[in-house]
Amino acid sequence: MRRHTITPRPDWQRIVEEQGVVYPLTRYPDDTLRPYWDESAYYSFSLPEVEALEEVVEELHELCLDAAAFIVAEDRFASLGITDRRVAELVADSWRRRAEQPSLYGRFDLRYDGTDGTPAKLLEYNADTPTSLVEAASAQWFWMEERFPRADQWNSLHERLVDGWRKQAHLLPPGPLHFAHSEADELGEDLMTVAYLRETAEQAGIATTALSVEAIGWDELSGRFVDEQLGFIRACFKLYPWEWLVTDRFGEHVMDTLDNGGGTGTTCWIEPAWKMLLSNKALLAILWERNPGHPNLLPAYLDGPRELATTGGYVAKPLLGREGAGVSVHEAGAAPVVRTDEPCCYQELAPLPDFDGNRVVLGAWVVGDESAGLGIRESAGLITDEYARFLPHIIT
Repeated sequence: MRRHTITPRPDWQRIVEEQGVVYPLTRYPDDTLRPYWDESAYYSFSLPEVEALEEVVEELHELCLDAAAFIVAEDRFASLGITDRRVAELVADSWRRRAEQPSLYGRFDLRYDGTDGTPAKLLEYNADTPTSLVEAASAQWFWMEERFPRADQWNSLHERLVDGWRKQAHLLPPGPLHFAHSEADELGEDLMTVAYLRETAEQAGIATTALSVEAIGWDELSGRFVDEQLGFIRACFKLYPWEWLVTDRFGEHVMDTLDNGGGTGTTCWIEPAWKMLLSNKALLAILWERNPGHPNLLPAYLDGPRELATTGGYVAKPLLGREGAGVSVHEAGAAPVVRTDEPCCYQELAPLPDFDGNRVVLGAWVVGDESAGLGIRESAGLITDEYARFLPHIIT
């Protein structure tokens, strides 16, 4: 793994916007605009390196499924902050019926520096509402074809997404598959992620239609969710977290009409409800509890930092945080702090590797149960936040 500087393509912003990255710039607190899509540098990997990382990703995915089964079997929902018994029962039922429900993708965030003998470490897993998909699947592939036409890339995302929809089309109820994003997304990232996934579904032969989450209606007479044309929403892919879906003002209706497979409800939501088990930072502690000492895991706990406060430092992560929000870093030797503002997972501090002054994290994608591609983000500090930059990569 190496970082290389390179001159960006002329008119790069127009090019990537036309490819769906309509958010190529980030506005900083000082009101300046700086590239989010950053092709002033790129990363290269060897093929054996990528093949080894693919194996790690698929093993981590299997460990996460094992942890999900453990949470359900041992009724450990409270560890995830799921204290509403009805929600817990719906998630448990969704898990048991998972073979009957469409489920598409997820993204692992990994710490990796390419050093021989240093294994990749899991930082977190988002298997419910992961973004940075358009740039990973599409824009960086076209960048490679233009700049390095004889190279390759860890990137089979598009083909696997289309194939994933095709294989699961029989699980969808009749009628169009709705694709919903939130109007609260001001950048357009959620909109374009959903639009791209809708395109992959259409290429798989699935009829689709689009709307915003805010435009979803409730028909009191039929007891069903409806779209803007008052058509029944029998299936909906939503880039909207489950923890919001079950707690907003339509939450009771979601639970009343949830189709977990087998025709037991009226609306099938994608991702399914059991993905709540894999997009909660408590998963990191459950993984360590189940697999202590695993080379690709970091020690993590829910009741406090324990020995991490003195051995190497730790990171406190809110159970449902995103984009680094609420994350706090605690160096070794500092007095241990158990946060009371919100439930957290306390994970061993594994500082992101420094490449030319840039802190890098690998976003490794899974489609179905298989490794599918890589997206790389850089940040100035230890926390990968909303100011992180996306950089392309190649396999040499």
